[in-house]
Amino acid sequence: MSIAERLVTEPLAIPRPATTAPFARIDTFDKALTAPGGYGARLRACRTAALDFKREFAVGGRPDSVRTHDLISLPYPTRYGLFRAAISPTPFVTISNRMLIVRWTDSDGTKRTLLFEPSDHELDSYTPYFAELQRYTPGPLRNLFVTAHTDVLSACRAAGVDPAEVDYLAFDHLHTQDVRRWLGTTRPQADISPERAVSAAFPNAKLLAQREELEAMADLHPFQRPWYQPGTFVDLPPEKILPLDGSVLLGPGVALISTPGHAMGNQSLVLNTDSGIWAISENAIATECLTPEHSKIPGLSGSTRSWGHEVVLNANTIETTYEQYNSLVIEKTIVDVSQQDSRFLQFFPSSELTGALLNPGTSPTFTHRAIRHG
Repeated sequence: MSIAERLVTEPLAIPRPATTAPFARIDTFDKALTAPGGYGARLRACRTAALDFKREFAVGGRPDSVRTHDLISLPYPTRYGLFRAAISPTPFVTISNRMLIVRWTDSDGTKRTLLFEPSDHELDSYTPYFAELQRYTPGPLRNLFVTAHTDVLSACRAAGVDPAEVDYLAFDHLHTQDVRRWLGTTRPQADISPERAVSAAFPNAKLLAQREELEAMADLHPFQRPWYQPGTFVDLPPEKILPLDGSVLLGPGVALISTPGHAMGNQSLVLNTDSGIWAISENAIATECLTPEHSKIPGLSGSTRSWGHEVVLNANTIETTYEQYNSLVIEKTIVDVSQQDSRFLQFFPSSELTGALLNPGTSPTFTHRAIRHG
């Protein structure tokens, strides 16, 4: 079945909860993201807003702990991940998708747990684009390119996290995501459990997603359709979804900030840790994409110098490229420098570029691999 045959083209009845999320709003970026005068003026406003946010966030406390867990490494088109910059002849890079477990204590003493990027990589593989890609890497051949490290529930067990303790699930955006097994469904699902509704693996968890993206999924544009599985959201329990309207402070040293561009409802996780401030998203696939002048990947430093770009986007979708550029500059401005190598920043790609023998000329100059705090 081709990509076109897999796409949903009619509006869907995706749940649209009216619930207001119980978090403090961060309004620092609101005016900057919509400043008059064009995207150049907005870029300057975003940089100023990011500096203001960083000063306040740095003194606002820290979470109790942060841990990362590798889920899966898989191929990804070079032309997307290293947008217009790399000169490697290989058509694919390898990226490693990772989940973060973030725990904090609210002001009233309540313990909270967030899973960020808890991707169900088995069900996510049915996303139209990746389903099409798998046609060219069947059976044993796929094992040359794809490495499954662990799954979400196994990672939770390894970290000593009871699924019932998980309060929130969040992603930087909802491309590829199928969360039915995590949140449960209101009706039987023929492709998972034909006899009964799917029970929730995380019975007390709620999905935190930008309202704008949730609403857009009901009636996607053709440019968006290859990257979403909107039909999997139709039977989610509405009470399990908490729509966000912009940036919010989840807890001490834990924020989700609106970083639109890669997707309408793109959001970045920002953490204040023992090593300083981190930002986590898929706006770029390597931290050197924020300081490309220090990159040894052929083409990156030269291309950005020639074009006058200060960052290299992960541009598999070009919804609003100007906005994504500005959002990545926000992240670049917020974070601190790496304690391992001061040429690079504490930007942690949720899917990080990983060196592979099959992909010459795309090995990263520097990788974080993990965040450990608390």
